[in-house]
Amino acid sequence: MHCGIGYLPGGCQRTMGLHCVLILCLFTSWTAGYKQGENVTLFVNKVGPYHNPQETYHYYTLPVCRPEKVHHKSLSLGEVLDGDRMAESLYHIRFRENVDKKTLCQLTLSEKQVDQLREAIEELFYFEFVLDDIPIWGFVGYIEESGFLPHSHKVGLWTHLDFNIEYNGDSVIFANVSVKDVKPVPLEEGAGAAVGGVGVGGGSVTVTHTYSVRWFESPLPHARRAERLRDYSFFPKTLEIHWLSIINSLVLVVLLLGFVIIILMRVLKNDFARYNVEEEGGCDDLDQGDNGWKIIHTDVFRFPPYKSLLCAVLGVGAQFLTLATGIIVMALLGMFNVHRHGAINSAAIVLYALTSCVSGYVSCSFYTQINGQRWVWNIILTSSLFSAPLFLTWSVVNSIHWWSGSTQALPATTVLLLLGAWILVGFPLTVIGGIVGKNRAGSFQAPCRTRNIARQIPTQPWYKHTAVHMAIGGFLPFSAISVELYYIFATVWGREHYTLYGILLCVYAILLSVGACISVALTYFLLSGEDYRWWWRSVLSTGSTGIFIFVYSVFYYRNRSSMSGLVQSTEFFGYSLLTAMVFSLMLGSVSFWASLAFIRYIYRSLKMD
Repeated sequence: MHCGIGYLPGGCQRTMGLHCVLILCLFTSWTAGYKQGENVTLFVNKVGPYHNPQETYHYYTLPVCRPEKVHHKSLSLGEVLDGDRMAESLYHIRFRENVDKKTLCQLTLSEKQVDQLREAIEELFYFEFVLDDIPIWGFVGYIEESGFLPHSHKVGLWTHLDFNIEYNGDSVIFANVSVKDVKPVPLEEGAGAAVGGVGVGGGSVTVTHTYSVRWFESPLPHARRAERLRDYSFFPKTLEIHWLSIINSLVLVVLLLGFVIIILMRVLKNDFARYNVEEEGGCDDLDQGDNGWKIIHTDVFRFPPYKSLLCAVLGVGAQFLTLATGIIVMALLGMFNVHRHGAINSAAIVLYALTSCVSGYVSCSFYTQINGQRWVWNIILTSSLFSAPLFLTWSVVNSIHWWSGSTQALPATTVLLLLGAWILVGFPLTVIGGIVGKNRAGSFQAPCRTRNIARQIPTQPWYKHTAVHMAIGGFLPFSAISVELYYIFATVWGREHYTLYGILLCVYAILLSVGACISVALTYFLLSGEDYRWWWRSVLSTGSTGIFIFVYSVFYYRNRSSMSGLVQSTEFFGYSLLTAMVFSLMLGSVSFWASLAFIRYIYRSLKMD
């Protein structure tokens, strides 16, 4: 059984149709057992520069052995988004049957094709094959730089591959490819010399591609074969560093919580003792001869400007909080098979469409509470706040991929599918959520009345300005996730498989806790200066974490990676900017609701005898 976009299983076509693709086929994988001597199909997938993981091209764009008619494998949505373009190969591999140096094909390469291979090898092109959903990686060729005077520059092509396949019973457990004890065929600059043992002349050369297959029995059952692939990567070796980063972040959280709970509550206790007057009177009588946060009680709940934009930010932020929590929980439940390419991409798209109702509900509900009148415009703004920048960024990145011939350029059918998912699912759910939120919205619960005339705000010292609060409020949450952020970047912009979702959940909880704590503290300092403009300030204070994340992405690109070129750079910075925007929306939403709960608490605690 295999679920894909091009070809659907008969049961899916007859019963569930598109729902099968979006729910069942994206997250499940079932492979029948093999019999002795049964054919095991090896798919060729893509090639690309080793240091530019997102710059990939179809394997058959290189002058390599290929069938007369190329048959492509039907792919899932996540695989297409991941740049996969799997096609059947000429390799004949039979279950548990060894093969010793079998000829794949003999190619006559023109001078232009030799130069193409040399350029690919010099750019450290690697290839990716797929055998029974197991990725196999290897380099196209070999390059050697030696000596200074005289300088030696040698480029060689691997024309023989050794496939090492592990099995248990009737299942394939693991596979890789090696070139141990194999000599590369030299590719001389300017064809004409004999290559692979046969010279043709006339500027062309001949190479003979061969392969061997070795089967090894493995004690690992099929249900645990993902562990074999995980252990093959370098990522799990950083587990100890992960726990050190968690301990470092936990210490930061404890210190912040201690600051907010002990110090801030002690200050509030003194404030309550000073502000709670003995005489009878309402909340309007509390501004006689006092200063600090109590004196602005008639202005602190004055509704802010740009209500619709604020509510849209809160709604989309709540949507991404729901989406991120859902992805992490699904990963912890083992719903993402490491052998299924792009499973998380598929889940993210489906959840983004389904959680659109959350953004519409939260945005329109709060917009109605703060006396917003243009609720239709609010729903449109909420639905396009993130989708519009996403579409613009994707258009630029996809155009550059299309221009360069990269497999990362999405085909028209996939583009129509994604557009249809947003038009038929995402946008209608946003509208439905908005209507429900508008109808179920109650009144805004403010402990104190707001006067018609706004109070004049005194001049604030420099350390209470917005830029300073953004620097403080953004740096602390960023410092809590900075170490883990490196591993996430190495996974997203590399070829590692992230499997430590328990640690990711801890870091996620720490991030939200730090954002809420620092927001409450900064809001208290703002109100103590008799400045009641906390609405947007609370969003911007920890929402500025996105700026630090984007700056870190620039640092990662320049100092922690070897990425280069227009194609890779455009995709990296384009999607890094969107990632920073997502973090800003999530943390801005958490910050706002934490500040609102805190303000309601302190003003409700004032005695109004």
